[in-house]
Amino acid sequence: MSKQVGVLGAVVTVLGAAGFVVSWSSGFVIAAMATVDVAPATVLAWRFVPVALLLVILAWSRKLFRGVSAADIGHQALVGLFAQFGYCVFVYASVASGITAGTTALIDAVQPLIVATLVGPLLGLRVRLGQWGGLILGALGVLLVVQTQMTGSDAPPLAWLLPALAMVCLVGATFLDRRATVQLPVLTTMTIHVTVTAVASLILAAGTGTLLPPASPMFWLQIVLMAIFPTLAAYGLYWWLLRRVGITALNALLFLVAPTTAVAGFLMLGEPLTALTLVGFALCGAGVAAVLVGELKNRPTDAVRSEQATTQADAPAREGARR
Repeated sequence: MSKQVGVLGAVVTVLGAAGFVVSWSSGFVIAAMATVDVAPATVLAWRFVPVALLLVILAWSRKLFRGVSAADIGHQALVGLFAQFGYCVFVYASVASGITAGTTALIDAVQPLIVATLVGPLLGLRVRLGQWGGLILGALGVLLVVQTQMTGSDAPPLAWLLPALAMVCLVGATFLDRRATVQLPVLTTMTIHVTVTAVASLILAAGTGTLLPPASPMFWLQIVLMAIFPTLAAYGLYWWLLRRVGITALNALLFLVAPTTAVAGFLMLGEPLTALTLVGFALCGAGVAAVLVGELKNRPTDAVRSEQATTQADAPAREGARR
């Protein structure tokens, strides 16, 4: 029976990882389409405001914040400013400046290497030699694909810093979340993040005079798609997977976001897809495989049992937070 439960848990994790990659990739593609004729700040505000209202109503009705301290809310609000507002601002500015959706995703995909070299040691995480090899291999694949897509770009030189800044925001958010003393339920965390991002986006749009949305039905269709996939699905799965598979394995999955976005960009936006790009995809895939294998080796049976015991010991506190 326990073996069947283990297999089911593995299947759920794999499906969650696949859903994460697809939904996260959709954010780049939809953003590239939405910001062609509309200011990035306008798109950002109307992407988050309706979702924030929905989540606040849901959280209020289910009393998700009963027992949650102001300090925990404040900490997650800071995480949300990095993970959603800062990240999305720079991604939207990147694609609006002329950098393709695929290239933006590819630059962001070097995040696992940054996490392993800088954030991992700060969190006391040990990265095995095989994982280092996988991370470097994946980074080389990303660089190869980026090189093939930079040719012919009309984006100004400084614009290439924007996707890098988006990556830095997500790295910072991951580090801050792992430093939290209390892990709130995913829905509570998302409500805080989305609400903070909605407020910041409204301020940004109002301050730049771009708050008024267009009446185009296509714009509102794109807003609905953004609310469902890169907002609710992608971020929800991100925090769920972070706590289920760990920081190294999750960030390795971001390597797969890059080729997924590039393929979608080729099919939907006409972005270039060359033989060298495919070679880069293969390197990314090999890097992900190496990192995930290393992650499994880093979690031996006794460590898993210890983690389960800790989870059981923390259950009353977490239940109190839910109530």
